[in-house]
Amino acid sequence: MKKNLKQKIIIIIMLFSIIFTFSGCQEEKQEVISNTKISSSEFLLDTHVTITLYGTEDETLFPIIFGEIERLEKLLSVHIEGSDLDQIKENAGIKPIKVSEDTIKIMEKSIKYSKLTNGLFDITSGPLIDLWGIGTESEKIPSQEEIYSAVKLIDYEKIKIDKENTTVLLAEKGMIANLGAIAKGYIADKIEEKLQDLGVKSAIINLGGNVQLIGGKPDGTLFRIGIQDPDETRGGNIGVYTGKDVTIVSSGDYERFFIKDGVRYHHILNPKTGYPVETEIKSVSIITDESFEADALSTSVLLSGWEKGIEMVENLENVEAIFINKNHEVYVTNGLNNSFEFNSDNYKLLE
Repeated sequence: MKKNLKQKIIIIIMLFSIIFTFSGCQEEKQEVISNTKISSSEFLLDTHVTITLYGTEDETLFPIIFGEIERLEKLLSVHIEGSDLDQIKENAGIKPIKVSEDTIKIMEKSIKYSKLTNGLFDITSGPLIDLWGIGTESEKIPSQEEIYSAVKLIDYEKIKIDKENTTVLLAEKGMIANLGAIAKGYIADKIEEKLQDLGVKSAIINLGGNVQLIGGKPDGTLFRIGIQDPDETRGGNIGVYTGKDVTIVSSGDYERFFIKDGVRYHHILNPKTGYPVETEIKSVSIITDESFEADALSTSVLLSGWEKGIEMVENLENVEAIFINKNHEVYVTNGLNNSFEFNSDNYKLLE
């Protein structure tokens, strides 16, 4: 009798051990899966695009996402033959062109920032961008006559949008709309929507200088994103932003430029003067909810200059920024006091 009781106790203990072991394995497996991240990169939008997904091992999501980026690029790039923007350019001053809803949306949003900056931000700067060719094999310093002719073609008020018929017309022949300053932001927002539709709750979308954070990490911790040091190649930073569910867009005169006779010419062109903008700002990182807004604002701030740029950001709701000037000074807007960690010995943090 005692022997049978002893055997039963041993069996019960063994069963509990198996149950706890199995339970522990399940918990460990769930934890591993929840903290899993997968990543993939492709060269699109003239940059290295990296998508990092957390809490999933489903690699089949990447072709869907990269396919959507490619689809939008083929609509919005003026340099791709047959794109909406290419057709608008070819028919400038001739006839309205039927375009996608994406093209209508991005052009309407662009006009908003043209008004905000009194025309300093203007997507019809295409003739000027092509004339300078900065970042291409045809980069040059144009003549004053060439610049004058290009500037005359820049006027966002001559963009005629017909929402009902989804058509766009540039009113004057020779006008060119170039969405290079904002297309990545618009596409990042669209990819965020796509990922959320696919059930992804945690991800980082990195389109070069445009970073979009979807949620935080699955374990509840926040993402940490380095803020680019404009004097170094990608990888060096002046500090780290910690957060979730935001976009961080960094832009500056360090991205594309050429040097001629000791003079540095960068790609941020002033549509009023026709020359690279003269500004104290070396770099600006905009942090807000929408990547399109951050993209447009980063360019607008660079064109507006240090004081007006800071004033512009501080007058907008839900927008924060990190400014770096040519004197190696860093200004951080108040809303980032608890989320930005400054860590550079080469820069001075302004109070």
